[in-house]
Amino acid sequence: MYLPAMSLSHRLTRMTGRDPHQAHRAATPLELLFDLVFVVAFSQIGSQTAHYLELGHVSTAVIGFAVGTFAVTWAWINYSWLASAYDTDDIFFRVATLVVMVGVLIVALGVPDVFHSIEEGHHVDNTVVVAGYVVMRVATVALWIRAARHDEARRKTALAYIVNISIAQLGWIALIFLSLPVGITLVFTTILMLLELAGPLFAEKRFGATPWHPHHIAERYGLLIIITLGEVILGTILAISAVIEEQGWSLEAGIIAFGGTALAFGMWWNYFVIPFGDVLERHRWRGFPWGYLHLFIFGSLVAVGAGLHVAANVISHHAHVDATFAVLSIAIPVLVYLTFLFGTYAVTVMQFDPFNIYLYLGSVAALAASVVAVSLGASLGTALLLIACAPAVVVVGYETVGWRHGEQIIQRATR
Repeated sequence: MYLPAMSLSHRLTRMTGRDPHQAHRAATPLELLFDLVFVVAFSQIGSQTAHYLELGHVSTAVIGFAVGTFAVTWAWINYSWLASAYDTDDIFFRVATLVVMVGVLIVALGVPDVFHSIEEGHHVDNTVVVAGYVVMRVATVALWIRAARHDEARRKTALAYIVNISIAQLGWIALIFLSLPVGITLVFTTILMLLELAGPLFAEKRFGATPWHPHHIAERYGLLIIITLGEVILGTILAISAVIEEQGWSLEAGIIAFGGTALAFGMWWNYFVIPFGDVLERHRWRGFPWGYLHLFIFGSLVAVGAGLHVAANVISHHAHVDATFAVLSIAIPVLVYLTFLFGTYAVTVMQFDPFNIYLYLGSVAALAASVVAVSLGASLGTALLLIACAPAVVVVGYETVGWRHGEQIIQRATR
C-alpha cells in the first residue's frame, strides 16, 4: 500500500519526517500554489480595513483587521511548519492542502460579516470565518494524525498538536452558538488565540521537536513576505488611478507611482538583508520567537496596502477623513513593520548593535516628516515619498556601513 518517499506516482507514503539537513531544500510547486489563496484573503482583509478607516471608524477597522489577519496568517504558519517537517507530496497530503486552501477562501468570504457586525456593536458575526478556519484546521489535524501513526519517535509531539488544535476549534465553534456581546467575544477570542499560540511551543518543548528545515522555513516566510507586498503594490495602483481620474496624467501621479513602488521595494530589501536560515540552522529554538513575531510583520504589510487604499479614496474625495489621516494610516503600519523587523532580527541573533538604533531612528524621522509635511499642506505624493524614505534609510545605512556589522553578527550567531 505504501511506496518509498518521493515516489513519482504520488501514492500514499509514510509520514516519518523529512531530513532537517537536506541539501538544497526549496519550496515545492504545491506550496507556491497554496500561497496564492492568501493573496485573496489578505486583499479582502485589507479592503474591509480601508473601508472602515476611510469612514473614520478606527476601532472597527483595527479589531476586524486583527481577527482576520490572525486567522489567515496563523493557519498559514501552522501548515508551513508542518509541511517543512512532514511534506510527503503524496495524494493524501495534496488533498489535505486543497482542503486548507478551500478553508482560506471561506474565511475570506466571511471577513465582511465580521467587520460589519463589529461596527453594529451587538455581537460578532464570525460564523463564516470560524467555519472556514475550522475547515483549515480539520485538514491540519488529519495530517498530524498521520504523522502520529507513522512517526513513532515523535508520536507524543503530534498528539499534543492534535489535542491543542482540537480544543481550540471547539472553543471557536462555541463562540458561534453563544452569540455573546462584542466585548466578551473579543475577550474569549484573545484567550483562544493565546491557546493556539501556546500549542506548538508546548508540544515541541515538552515532547520533542519536529524535523522542520531551517532554510526551507526561512524561504517559505520570505515568499509570503513577497506575496503580501503585493498588497502595497495594489494600494499604489489604486492611488495612482485616483490621481489620474481627478487630475489626469500629472506629476503627482508619477510621484505616487514612484513613491509606492519605492516603498514596497525598500521594505522588501530591508527584510532580505539577513540570512535568517543560517541562524535558525544553528539555533533552532529561536525559530519560535522568530516565527511568532512574523504575525506582526505580515499584518503590517497588509495594513500598509490598506492605508494606500485609504489614500486613494481621499484623493478621489470618497473618504470621510483628511489627507493627514491617510498618511498616518500608511506611516503607522510602516513603523510597525520596521519595529518588528528590527525586533525579530535582534531576537534571532541575540545580539545588540547600536548602529541599528541609528537606522531605526532615521526611519522614524522620515515617517514623522511625512505626517508633518502633509499637515502643512504638502500633497499625498510628497508625503508618500517621505514614507518611502523610511526603509530607504535602512538600505543606505546597511549597504554603506551596516553590512560589516551584519557580517560580524551573523558570524558570531552561527558559530
